[in-house]
Amino acid sequence: MPEVIPLISVRNLSKHFTSDRGWFGPRTTVKAVDGVSFDIYPGETYGLVGESGCGKSTLGRSLLKLFDITEGEIEFDGQNIAGLSERQLKPVRRRMQAVFQDPYSSLNPGMTVQQLIAEPMRIHGYDAERRKSRTLELLGQVGLSRDHLDRFPHEFSGGQRQRISIARALSVNPEFILCDEPLSALDVSVQAQVVNLLQDLQQASGLTYLFIAHDLSMVRHISDRIGVMYLGSLVEEAPAETLYNQPAHPYTRALLASIPLADPHVQMLEQGGLKGEIAGGIGEYTGCKFADRCPRAMEKCHRQPPQMQEISPGHRVACWQFEE
Repeated sequence: MPEVIPLISVRNLSKHFTSDRGWFGPRTTVKAVDGVSFDIYPGETYGLVGESGCGKSTLGRSLLKLFDITEGEIEFDGQNIAGLSERQLKPVRRRMQAVFQDPYSSLNPGMTVQQLIAEPMRIHGYDAERRKSRTLELLGQVGLSRDHLDRFPHEFSGGQRQRISIARALSVNPEFILCDEPLSALDVSVQAQVVNLLQDLQQASGLTYLFIAHDLSMVRHISDRIGVMYLGSLVEEAPAETLYNQPAHPYTRALLASIPLADPHVQMLEQGGLKGEIAGGIGEYTGCKFADRCPRAMEKCHRQPPQMQEISPGHRVACWQFEE
């Protein structure tokens, strides 16, 4: 059986932000993403979860080269795009698109639906006739109609605006779509509709997703594999069902324990075990970044950072509890 080659392969990716504290204060460095490595395979949905501030969105935008990365490699379909110029990135950007968190702020309020969806096609050289026919085709795919062509974003509900964002992302026939918190600005009743739409489009076009979200239940529903981030680092990665049924890292267990349960008599994992809040990514860590909050931390955890290791097929974790 031939080996499946990743569509996206990330190795030791880091993105650091440096700033000054006032006129005479010391320069500070925030390690938003710190040495992350993972693969995303064609046709799959890779979920990414973690608390606010852990670096999920920065990682996703770094993959699309919306940020200049600090170090590391990003391979897309076998090509290292980390060092490409804007001109060299143009053909790659057609194949990598994004759907962002707030559809209202990501859509130009002065453009009509027709202009919004056609804009990426214009940039990538589609002629006017092709732009119009493709726009009508996409509106049908996302559940909108020809009557919406000349309307502006403010005339739509949040769910409809997100459908417009999805249509715009699909306009140039990409292979990979970053879904950066695409549900968090939507009503709960609309979230399931958008997720079902994304899944239908994936099946129809063979799309590959990186799906970033806070809603752990929704991530489980849509993802094939899931990565868990903490303070810029990947601490666990596993197939979706494995992660939810057999979480290994104490942080993952604490995240899953935070999911509200319908039955109050069911005992939650690690209930009450997670202390404090996620810290800023400032300064150096001599050991595990989670050690100060971990209910199972050992002395070694404060001295030396653990490395990702495979504990079962496809299940990787960075934790000293699993040291061989």
